[in-house]
Amino acid sequence: MAAAEAPAARAGRVAAAARGSTTVADRVVAKIAAQAAREALGGVPQDSSAPHAMVVVHHDTARVRVSLELDYPSDIGERCAAVRRRVTERVTTLAGMDVPEVAVQVERLHSPHTRRGAKERIR
Repeated sequence: MAAAEAPAARAGRVAAAARGSTTVADRVVAKIAAQAAREALGGVPQDSSAPHAMVVVHHDTARVRVSLELDYPSDIGERCAAVRRRVTERVTTLAGMDVPEVAVQVERLHSPHTRRGAKERIR
């Protein structure tokens, strides 16, 4: 028995670190994942929506689905891999959860032509 634990154990008390539990809500983990996706992308394309995450938490495991929009042209595979790495890293670090799966769904590609066309229509 360690010296710091001895007084609490002798008194019949459980050390503070061994009592209770911590629960992190799905929506909190989703917020962490969405912010991590923004960080991985270096921001969001002009005139696009921020990444959105949906999460299912079971015990200490989080399964994550991220929806996002990218600029065109871009290396979609590389960008999605960067999002997966960053989301896994941040959820593991901040929420203390295992992340066996991060599904990335690219909802839309934003090309310079579509942005220019949208600006011309707004006069």
